[in-house]
Amino acid sequence: MRRRDVLRGSAAALGLSTASTLTTSRGAAHPGPYRPYGFVDVKGAKEAVVADDGETAFVAASSGYAVVDVSVADRPEVVADRRGLLSDREGGPLRQVYDVKLDDAGERLLVAGPANNLPGALSGLLVEDVSDPGSPKTVAFFETDYPIHNCYVDDDYAYLTGNEFDRNPLVVVDLQGDDPEEVARWSLLDEDAAWDDVAPDRRTVHDVWVQDDVAYLAHWDAGTWLLDVSEPTEPSVVTRIGERSPAELAASDAEIGRRESTVPPGNDHYVATNEDGTLLGIGKESWAVRTDDDELVGGPSGVELWDVSEPTTPERLATIDPPPTPDPTYGGVWTTAHNFEIRDDRLYSSWYRGGVKRHDLSDPTTPRELAWWRDPTETKFWTARLAVPGETFVASSMGTGDTPGRVYVFPDHAGQQTDPPSLGAGNDGENESGADVLTPTQTGTPSSEGDGAATGGDASDSSAITAPGFGAGTAVTALGVGAWWAKRRREGDD
Repeated sequence: MRRRDVLRGSAAALGLSTASTLTTSRGAAHPGPYRPYGFVDVKGAKEAVVADDGETAFVAASSGYAVVDVSVADRPEVVADRRGLLSDREGGPLRQVYDVKLDDAGERLLVAGPANNLPGALSGLLVEDVSDPGSPKTVAFFETDYPIHNCYVDDDYAYLTGNEFDRNPLVVVDLQGDDPEEVARWSLLDEDAAWDDVAPDRRTVHDVWVQDDVAYLAHWDAGTWLLDVSEPTEPSVVTRIGERSPAELAASDAEIGRRESTVPPGNDHYVATNEDGTLLGIGKESWAVRTDDDELVGGPSGVELWDVSEPTTPERLATIDPPPTPDPTYGGVWTTAHNFEIRDDRLYSSWYRGGVKRHDLSDPTTPRELAWWRDPTETKFWTARLAVPGETFVASSMGTGDTPGRVYVFPDHAGQQTDPPSLGAGNDGENESGADVLTPTQTGTPSSEGDGAATGGDASDSSAITAPGFGAGTAVTALGVGAWWAKRRREGDD
């Protein structure tokens, strides 16, 4: 009997069907409480992707990556745990692995790191053969002189976020030969030299998604850019989704700019399209800050939905708001949007301690919330991904406090959580390793989430220079990236 057949039997025996709760409208309900089928611990869990058959999840795990069999929903199992990768190389092992991507054939996995700038650390893109998920093998390594926070693979090309805190390019790498080779770079400075006046932390290329020859770049306060990559060696601009000009963004001094890069508007953090590339989701990541008058400005952001059926004239359709939080500041309880997936007219989304949600997008102008599950005392979700349509989706959590990172398997239907917990008070912004947040200059000691020296992780995190959406969760210091960049430019002009 296949494990998938066991899945169906065990789910029915447990009565894990569900009922629906919605903020604006009600979807089809199922009896019983909405809750995860099961979970498995994965230390340092960050991004996750799922194979096309829905039976295997690949999880970025800070000091490496893990392969998780999710074919039996109530008993997910780690079948491979790859740590200390490339430890024999100078600067190795590969650390701060926050992103992995699976190729279209499901046979090669891209493993990127470090997510942030770690002076002296090995940096690059690892290509792994995962045709046998339980026995991965290294195929190639493409070394870089910049950190890689996120990546994407389409056909035989990898697309890397090359934030070197100057041009912040998208880097295109040809994976066809035995040795991966860079074949193109594109920077928004190529489109308009005025962007050079904007501090790099306001225009980081945080994430990339490629669909039907179009690359979508989440460029933080510089907006979301669409590039024609029908010829990957020659990317060209299709359009930009964003309201603020380079002159507006450059007008702020370093301190004000750092504050503005934390609060809405802006903060384009993650992008993904549906299967045919007609609907684009733009996830924003933000917080609130206190003014000198002790008033809160800003707060968490949600997911915008855009019609991009005509890529040159995108049209905004709706915004899905974030869950409420008792403390919207950086040091409070994070419920801002994080990574997500759009599949089969459904949005699977993660909201840090705000939990995971499912939305019906069959009418994208009026999204309907179908399910929401959260446990803020134990979970801090990084992503949500469909596994088997109508059966399961997968979500990775970094964990909170003493609770480790985990991979959860959820029912893929509408439901209502029984007695959902309050989001309560908390301190997400201080020394929670791996958090994808604003930390212009990191300070303090690495935490125990899997990035510290004792675990073979990132002992040098304290010297990393990072940008909004990029940090390892350590406290923000007075000297932001904007100030660092301004100082660097002045020194360069001397």
